[in-house]
Amino acid sequence: MTEQLPVAFVTRMRALLGAEAEDFLDSINQSPHLGLRVNTLKVAPETFRSISPFSLEPVPWCPEGFLVTSRDRARPSRHPYYAAGLYYLQEPSAMAVAVLLDPRPGEYVLDLCAAPGGKATHLLTRMQNTGLLVANEVVRSRVSTLLTNLELFGARSILVINETAQALAEHWKGVFDCVLVDAPCSGEGLFRKNPIARREWSPSSVEGCAARQEMLLRKAADLVREGGRLVYSTCTFSPEENEAVVAYFLRARGDYHLVEPPRFPGFSPGRPDWIASDLARGLPLERCVRLWPHLTVGEGHFIAVLEREGSAPRAYLASHTAALPSKISHLVETFWNDVVATREMPDSGWYVSGSEVFWSPVSPAEWKGLRIVRTGWLLGRVARDQFVPSHALAMTLCGADVRRSWELGSDCAAAISYLQGQPLTSSGPEGWVLITYEGYALGWGKRVGMIIKNHYPRHMRWS
Repeated sequence: MTEQLPVAFVTRMRALLGAEAEDFLDSINQSPHLGLRVNTLKVAPETFRSISPFSLEPVPWCPEGFLVTSRDRARPSRHPYYAAGLYYLQEPSAMAVAVLLDPRPGEYVLDLCAAPGGKATHLLTRMQNTGLLVANEVVRSRVSTLLTNLELFGARSILVINETAQALAEHWKGVFDCVLVDAPCSGEGLFRKNPIARREWSPSSVEGCAARQEMLLRKAADLVREGGRLVYSTCTFSPEENEAVVAYFLRARGDYHLVEPPRFPGFSPGRPDWIASDLARGLPLERCVRLWPHLTVGEGHFIAVLEREGSAPRAYLASHTAALPSKISHLVETFWNDVVATREMPDSGWYVSGSEVFWSPVSPAEWKGLRIVRTGWLLGRVARDQFVPSHALAMTLCGADVRRSWELGSDCAAAISYLQGQPLTSSGPEGWVLITYEGYALGWGKRVGMIIKNHYPRHMRWS
C-alpha cells in the first residue's frame, strides 16, 4: 500500500510522473521480480535453459539473463547449480548496466563500487575472464561477499581492492578502458523488496547521496583512458541523483560526452525536464536510460553511458613473469601432475604471499601501495609441506579436467549434504578429488581409505 512508502517520496513521484504515478506506486507494492543471470564461462544460456529446474523467461536486454517465473521463489538459491557458480541471482534491470558498458575481452576494467559482486561477475563473463578486472569496494566488511561471488564464477584475471576512489585515481590515472560507477544511492529502486530501504529514506539522504555521487564520478573520470567508456548507474528514481549528477559532471568535464545507447524494450529515456533548466540546457540527457518497475520487469535503474574524448594509445600494465620458488614449485607440480588432467600448469605469473600461492595477471609493482585483498587467481596454499588446492581453483574446473572426481549425478540431496560439510563414502585411489554435480564442480574432497573428507569452505557451508 502506498501509505507505507515515505510521504515525501510519494508526493515527489506524483508530481514527477503525473498520470503514471499510481501505476508506479502500485508496482512498488507488488512482489519483486527474481532474475537469474547465467555464468557464460561455465554454461551457454540455451544449455542452462534446457536443464534448468526453474521456469524461465528471457530478459529483453540481456541474452544471458532470465526472469524466474517458478512459484517457489526460494529454490534458485538452494540448488547445487548455484553453488557450482552456474548463475547469479540478480534483478533484471541491474543486468542492463554491464550490457551497456560493453566490456570486451582483453580490456582493463574497473568496477569502483563492486560489492556484492552482481555487476562485477557480469563484467567478468563479458570479458571472457581475460584482460584485467579490478573489483574495488571501499567498505571492508562487504569485500568478503564480493570475493566469494567472484570465486564462484571462476574468476582468474582479477584484483580485488579495498580503496577509496581518490587513491585509485592517483595510482591508475588514465589506465582503464572501462570504468563502472554503480554508485551508492538512496535506494528507491529497492523499496519493493527491502522494507529497510523505505524506513531509511529521506529527502536529506537524497541530497547527501547526490553529493557523494558527484565526487565519485569525477574521481572515476580520471581513471578512464582517452577514448574509454565510463558508466554511471544507480538503483534510485531521484533526478537529483541521476540526471542532475550527470549534468554537473558534464559541465565540469568537457572531455566527456553522453553516448546514445541501444533502446531495448523497457528502456525509457532520461528526463532533463526534471532538473533545473539552466543545468540541463544543451545537454542530451534524454540519452540516459531509465528502467521503471511499472513499465518493465525489474526494480528500477538509471544508467548513463559516457565516453572520454580522444584516442590515446592504451596503457599497458606490466605482466607478472615471476616463477615459483623451487620448493613450492615442487609441491605445486606434484599436485598438478597428480590431479589436473587437461590444463598445463602456468609457467610464470606466480605470486606467493605467506602460505598462499597465486597467479597474478599483472606485476605486483602495478598495485604496490594499494590495499589489495586478492592478487589474482588463488590456486592454493602450502601447509606442512603439502599443496592444498583452493576453492577458487576448483571453480575453474569441471569433472573432465581432473584425474579423480566424484560425480553426484543429479542427486540433489547428496549434493546438499556435501555443501553442508558432510563427508562422502566412496572407494578409489586416495588423494584430492573434485566433487561434481552433473559434471559441474562443487569443490574439493580428499579421499582417505573409503572416506572423502569434505574440504568445502567452512564460511560457505549451507545450514
